[in-house]
Amino acid sequence: MKYIYLDNQSNTKLDKNVFDVMVPFFVDHYGNPQSIYSLGSISKDALDDARSKVASFINADINEIIFTSCATESNNLLVKGIAESLKNKGKHIIVSAIEHFSILNPLKRLQNDGFEVTYLSVDAKGNVNAQELKKSLRKDTILVSIQHSNPEVGTIQNIKDLVAIVKNNKINDFVVFHTDAVSSCGFMPIDVKDLNVDALTFSSSVMYGPKGAAALYVKKEVKIVPQIEGGVQENSKRSGTENIPAIVGFGKACQIAKEELVSNVQKIKGLRDKLINELPKKIEYIYLNGAIGNRLPNNVNFSIEFVEGEALFLLLDAIGIMAASGSACANKNLKISHVLSAMKVDVAVGQGSIVFTLSKYNTQEDIDYVLEEFPKIVSRLREMSPLYSYFLQTGKRKKAGPGTDFDHEHDHCHINEE
Repeated sequence: MKYIYLDNQSNTKLDKNVFDVMVPFFVDHYGNPQSIYSLGSISKDALDDARSKVASFINADINEIIFTSCATESNNLLVKGIAESLKNKGKHIIVSAIEHFSILNPLKRLQNDGFEVTYLSVDAKGNVNAQELKKSLRKDTILVSIQHSNPEVGTIQNIKDLVAIVKNNKINDFVVFHTDAVSSCGFMPIDVKDLNVDALTFSSSVMYGPKGAAALYVKKEVKIVPQIEGGVQENSKRSGTENIPAIVGFGKACQIAKEELVSNVQKIKGLRDKLINELPKKIEYIYLNGAIGNRLPNNVNFSIEFVEGEALFLLLDAIGIMAASGSACANKNLKISHVLSAMKVDVAVGQGSIVFTLSKYNTQEDIDYVLEEFPKIVSRLREMSPLYSYFLQTGKRKKAGPGTDFDHEHDHCHINEE
C-alpha cells in the first residue's frame, strides 16, 4: 500500500543526517556529561555543541537555552516556573483561547491556587485582537503567553507587535512575554531578539529531529523556578541526566533547518497551495479554516460539511493517507476542537474538519493522490449522511443542536502565489 504522511504537526520523519550523528552517543560515547573523566567529557562537549547550534537557530545566547524532554515539559516549566517566581508581584496571566493544552491545563491548576487568567478571544481566522490584549493588561499581570502559530489552523500571530503592546504599555517592569513557536520553528525564520520575547518554546520532533528533546529559551534577565529538582543540569533550571543522543540530534536538526529553510519552504508552500486551491474544485461545501496570508507554509485545514471527521480519518488511513484533526494530543476527542470553537466555527461543520500538515519529504505525487482519492471518500460518506440527504431534498440545513446553527463565514478557498 502507498503511504502518505500528512500529520507533520505531531511529528516529522527523522532526517537521516540527524540519525547518523546520534548513533555514536547510544553505544560508543555513553558517558554522563556531568562526569569529569574523558568519556564524560566527550558527552559534555557534544552537549555544549548542540546547545550552541540550537541557540544560533533562534539567535539566542547559549546560556539562555534550557533543554527539556518535549515541548509540553517546556511549556509547563515556563508557566509554572514564572508563576512561582513572580507570585509575590502579581497573580494575573493572559493567554489566547487557542493555546496548546500544555499551556491551558497548567493554568487550570494555577487558577485553583488563586491565580487569575484572562483568555483572549480570536477572530474567525484565528487572530488575536491586539486591542483586547492591551485592555487586559493589569498592574498585577506577570505573564502573557500567545502562540507564534497555531498547529491546527496554521494562523501566524504578529508576535512582534503584540510584544510591543505589552512592553510599551509599561504596566510594570516584570511581565514576561512567552510564545509557543513549536509549529513555526523549522518552517519559518524565528529570531528571539527581533521578536523581543522573553521566552520561547520549540521542539526537535517537529523539525526532522528526534523525539525526546526540546528547548525553552528564557532571556537571561528572567528568573524561573525549576519544576524538576535534583542536580545541577541545565544551569540548575531542569535537573535530570541529559538525553545526549536526542540533544545531539536536536542540534543537528537546527543546523540543517537553518541551511534548508528557504528551499524547503518554497517547495512545501507550493504543495500546500495546490491542496488549498484544488480541493474546493472537487468538493462542494468545503471551507478553509484559518488565515490565508499569514499562514504556516505547511498547513491545510478544511471543514467539510455533511461528513464526520472520524470517518474521514479512518477511510483516509485505509488507503494510506495519514492526517489529523486538532492538536495531536486531542485526536481521540470527537467533539469540535477548542481552536475551531474559539473561532466560532459551527459545531456541525467543524466536526468534519481535516488537517493536512506537510513536510520536506512530501511530493507532488503525494498531493495528486490526495486530490484523486479524498473527494471519493467525501462523496462516499455523503451518500450515507442523513443530513446531506435532507439538504438535497429540502435545500435546508438542519441545526446541529440547541443554540447552534450553520455559519458559513469561511474562506471560499483560493490562495494566490505569493
